Amino acid sequence: MSFIIYLVGSAFVIGGIAWALIAMKVSTAHVIMTTVILVGLAIVTGVTRTRNRD
Repeated sequence: MSFIIYLVGSAFVIGGIAWALIAMKVSTAHVIMTTVILVGLAIVTGVTRTRNRD
């Protein structure tokens, strides 16, 4: 459950960053590349922080 909460929080942050980039008139290709990279980082970070320790 905490992984989902982590991803929702990351989605808000990534959405804010994408919105700011669009507001600054950055090209769409750069916004998409940045968003894809940040989504990948959010998934990797979320998995490592929320996994159960053995």
